[in-house]
Amino acid sequence: MRRTTISFAPTGAILALALLTTGASCSGGRTEGATPQGAAAGSGGAAAGSGGGAAAAPREARVERIDGIDLGDLTSSERRIWTDLVNDLLSPCGEPVSVARCAAESRGCRRCVPAARYVSRLIEEGYERSEVEELYEMRYGRESALEVTADGFPTRGAPMAPITIVEFSDFECPYCGRAHPVLQELLREFEGQVKVVFRNFPLSAHPRAVPAARAAVAAGNQGKFWEMADLLFEHQRQLEDEDLERYATQLSLDVERFRADLRATETQAQVARDRADGERLDVSGTPSFFINGRRFREPPTSLPAYIREELDQ
Repeated sequence: MRRTTISFAPTGAILALALLTTGASCSGGRTEGATPQGAAAGSGGAAAGSGGGAAAAPREARVERIDGIDLGDLTSSERRIWTDLVNDLLSPCGEPVSVARCAAESRGCRRCVPAARYVSRLIEEGYERSEVEELYEMRYGRESALEVTADGFPTRGAPMAPITIVEFSDFECPYCGRAHPVLQELLREFEGQVKVVFRNFPLSAHPRAVPAARAAVAAGNQGKFWEMADLLFEHQRQLEDEDLERYATQLSLDVERFRADLRATETQAQVARDRADGERLDVSGTPSFFINGRRFREPPTSLPAYIREELDQ
């Protein structure tokens, strides 16, 4: 699906679709409609780790065609851009050859054909060449792998799944609310292959984000983190103290224990640790995603395609 620019104020379902496909995010005291150029699409984080673009492959005879790559949906000019890029970008396996040369010669690296297909998808979706280079570096660059902690936090999906998505989220952020069902559908579509790890990142611009995060932690102490998270995202405009207690009652929690945990120092410390970990990773807005230790900066609607590409490697 090609990216489009919307010049009017859409409403209802059209607005939800527009916000998801453009990768808008909540950031500090404002809302951003971000793209991968300059700001992060779908992540809200500041650009980091790329160091000025993707590494270039050594000059070799150009490869014009790769078996298994269908360019039928690209225009002639887009095909030229794709050819230039796959011949310029370095193999994702660290070999001193281009993506195109690695794929065409059927080398031992199984990531080259999916990498070439990834470049094709980004071009088809309307990304500029510089944006494709940045996203490619973020996904395959040797310097772009990050230490993203996933163990010991609320997790949905198969424990041993090959794909781990770590999300830094804010219960009051509308874009996090719209991304939430996308992730739920992702778990259904890729059952057994994907797990989602939740990390709290309440923004100062959202006065009820911290109490909501505490409520999720308190519910988690009674084994109902995800049930509470679902309710919080479904009712983002009802996050006052009485609302949080009502949700606890609805979930059949021990309400007295819930109230105590809501106020506990350790609960706030857990939320603060999540936030600090996100800041270490240069997260500045929500939702922010990391997939197998790589920053994801496409819109949430691109997650299924990205996951399929990961599983194809």
